[in-house]
Amino acid sequence: MRSLPSFPSLRSFLEWCAETDQFQRVADPVSVIHQMTAVHRNVLERQGPVLQFDQPLLPGGAPSDVPVVVNLFGTTARVAAGLGVTLEGLDDLGAFLAALRSPTPPDGMRDALSRWPMLKAALATRPKILRSAPVQSVVLESDDVDLCALPIQTHWPGDAGPLITWPVVVTRPFDSEAADVSRYNAGVYRAQVLDHNRLIMRWLPHRGGAAHHQSWAKQGEKTPVAIILGADPATLLSSALPLPESVSELTFAGALNNARPRLVPAKTVPLMVPADAEIVLEGWVSPNETAPEGPFGDHTGYYNRAEPFPVMEVSAITHRKDPLYLSTYTGRPPDEPAIIGEVFNRLALPTIRAQIPEVHDLWLPPAACSYRMAVVAINKRYPGQARRVMMALWGMLPQFSYTKMIVVVDTDIDPKNWEDIAWALATRMDPVRDVMLIENTPMDYLDFASPQPGLAGKMGIDATIKIDSETSRDWGEVMKTSDKDADFAADLVARLMSGTGS
Repeated sequence: MRSLPSFPSLRSFLEWCAETDQFQRVADPVSVIHQMTAVHRNVLERQGPVLQFDQPLLPGGAPSDVPVVVNLFGTTARVAAGLGVTLEGLDDLGAFLAALRSPTPPDGMRDALSRWPMLKAALATRPKILRSAPVQSVVLESDDVDLCALPIQTHWPGDAGPLITWPVVVTRPFDSEAADVSRYNAGVYRAQVLDHNRLIMRWLPHRGGAAHHQSWAKQGEKTPVAIILGADPATLLSSALPLPESVSELTFAGALNNARPRLVPAKTVPLMVPADAEIVLEGWVSPNETAPEGPFGDHTGYYNRAEPFPVMEVSAITHRKDPLYLSTYTGRPPDEPAIIGEVFNRLALPTIRAQIPEVHDLWLPPAACSYRMAVVAINKRYPGQARRVMMALWGMLPQFSYTKMIVVVDTDIDPKNWEDIAWALATRMDPVRDVMLIENTPMDYLDFASPQPGLAGKMGIDATIKIDSETSRDWGEVMKTSDKDADFAADLVARLMSGTGS
């Protein structure tokens, strides 16, 4: 399954990026306030390399001795590499992930042996617990804790302040032990810096971290939390994948890496943390203290409003001897989350097909925030099938609960081609007959177009050719050049364009 070497740390991945001409160091001083985001966005839009800012300037203009790494997953190829494969290997990886979700019994010894990579991946999820680790080479506690010494960016002019944007936040439920890593949750939740030792933890109610916090708060207890800054790419991407709640992201990263994850006990909280990370912020989230988080620029391209979220007091900062700080920005696509979303959508296709077999292809346009709109190509066989697929996507798959528009097309339409989509809408869809509207369904509260926060309508558009009882008219025949004539034309035009034709 894995075609690239394992990357046990962020540094090993950066070395690979450098070897493949996808890494560049920036010697110029660049401010963490707005400037770094502007440079990052410019490079990302050019599909450029990973950048390491060697002279980040802190608020006030003082230089930081901690370099900042950005644009780690600024291309789909690097996202795939972080998962251990090339772009060509994504389909096989998607099929593998689908098989892990719904494994089928092996058919004989030959089939069982062919599934050895799956077994090996499952075994790789058992963590290896260390007594010491690179990430604990330096330990800062008590009065030595100073978040303001880290080069944490303020990304947009309207932002409320410094914001940590690539944290892997590790939690566990109240009724678990620190050694029970299989019950951990690792999620990417942004964290606003309040002062030298306090953060605001922005985790939404439906996310795993918030559920764990509730389990501690119900007991009147503070929640132990570890924020991983600069994890290995498998851990970073596992934390962003929509995995089932029963699957621990830390152990799943071992399956992606084909290696047992290396963990070490945290210094001041009862949690295990990745041994080869760059920086770890340890601390406790209050069961009842909140502070207004935001406003901050979000993936929608708008600033979200300030809202109360729990406060975390940082009890320790541990890091490597010469740590790197990993960062990114969120904004109107393109941004790194949108690029990661493109790859994750492709990985999800085999799982979607397992539940809805008639799905031929699917695209969630990055420009539509990577989830607000979907275009689905289906193998249509019977009347009403397009509507059935719409409702199946909305009802069967949680990741589509915030998708407010689904367009269904036939297999002769490329769902990733806007011209194909426009032609299908113009020639195969009647606005009265083929548009389905649903009221009061779940929606991302960041969608300012919704009438009520968290509730909005959904639209399904059937842009397929109508068959049988769907229409009373004979449908027109689609024009198409024969394959033989198309090949003849391609050869002749190629010779004409090269100057060798008669």
